[in-house]
Amino acid sequence: MSKTLHFGVFEVMGPQVGGTYSWAHPRSEGLSYLDPAYWIRMARILEDSGFDFLFFAGGYGYPLIDGDLPRVAVEKGINFPGADPDYLIPILAQHTDRLGFVVTQSTGVDHPVQLARRFATLDHLTRGRIGWNIVTGASQNAVADVFGHQSMVPHDTRYEMAAEYVELASRFWETAWDDDAFVGDAASGVFARRDGVHRVSFEGEHYRSRGYFGAPPSPQRTPVLFQAGTSPAGRAFAAGNAECVFVQATTPARTAAAVADIRRLAGEAGRDPQGVKLMAGLTVFVGESEADARRYEAEFDAMQTDEIVASLYAGNTGIDLLALDPDRTLQQIMDAGGPVGQMGTSNIERFLGEDAPTVREILDQLRGRGTRGFRIVGDPVQIADQIEALIATTDLDGFLIEPVFEPNDLEDFGRLVMPLLRERGRLRDGAPGNSLRARLTETPGNDRLGAAHPVLAPAVAAR
Repeated sequence: MSKTLHFGVFEVMGPQVGGTYSWAHPRSEGLSYLDPAYWIRMARILEDSGFDFLFFAGGYGYPLIDGDLPRVAVEKGINFPGADPDYLIPILAQHTDRLGFVVTQSTGVDHPVQLARRFATLDHLTRGRIGWNIVTGASQNAVADVFGHQSMVPHDTRYEMAAEYVELASRFWETAWDDDAFVGDAASGVFARRDGVHRVSFEGEHYRSRGYFGAPPSPQRTPVLFQAGTSPAGRAFAAGNAECVFVQATTPARTAAAVADIRRLAGEAGRDPQGVKLMAGLTVFVGESEADARRYEAEFDAMQTDEIVASLYAGNTGIDLLALDPDRTLQQIMDAGGPVGQMGTSNIERFLGEDAPTVREILDQLRGRGTRGFRIVGDPVQIADQIEALIATTDLDGFLIEPVFEPNDLEDFGRLVMPLLRERGRLRDGAPGNSLRARLTETPGNDRLGAAHPVLAPAVAAR
């Protein structure tokens, strides 16, 4: 049988996504991002057309060039501003029955107990349709400034902290309450069994806790664990923790190599390599005809500039491309002691190696792409064919659609492409009441993470 594909939508609670400029286009309604009706309409489009989840990126970072917020970021809305999508989720859950919701939260901001309670609450309010996108931080120079930190935490240290963070959060979710601890019996006046509620004790290098967790177990207990990052540390972390990994899409060959490596590492961690869902970003220009799709693409591309690219790249890596020699490569600049930091290593390493492009070529490659993944253009049949070809080449399990003119292009994709993929046996619709985990694993009733998952091994041992 053909592999079942999974689709999410990559969003931010801002005017546009991907570090590119599109909100001012007549097809975009991005300026309505603070209106709940805008998101309700989008959620209904996604649910009705068969998407698995709506994914929200987020954080406190923003682009910095020479230590300051660049003018183009403000004027064009490039990864600035941004609101908090957490508060949208309960609203959207009331207007949907099957669609999942994934929220990004950094492991370096709150204490694990704060995050654990937030996600337990969201899992209850969505009836088991919540996921956590685990990030160790983004735009770390800006985050360090806004939180008053003296310096950025080194890249690999952030992953060491994240491992502790996830372990402690999982102990709150999985060991603080027994399955039968909640009673809720009005006749006896017993809310919960005292002997079923346990103290969580944890003493790590970075995090400590000794106390009780007040949030009763939610339908999934642990939210579905997502992770994005294809640096060596990021891959190792994903292999041992994530149920769904958002892989950076550069070229099909490089993406295939990253997919194979994460599956290998997952196997070495004692997991089923095929049980980890691997997805990449996908920008789609689709129209009733190929000519319509090409016109949408050309109009989008005409809106992009070098300054927009440089602002986005600086926010991700700390490197201002426009300040570098356009005829040299990043490798040459780094070897000569040029800029390199503890940010965006995946987005630096992709431009290193023997075939490294020049700075000028990087700007050209990223214009109109930003942090976006693959790009495909065409009529509905051409789009469906290209999706299947990418799956065959990369062994991905699906895509996060990165909209350009939202929500109208999402509606087009749902109306024109999803029915074709369903006809080809590529989609399996979720049933109302299924958890997000059950939907992604294609196993009704599979709501819990399971004691065999590496994340829970220390928690189970601590019981």
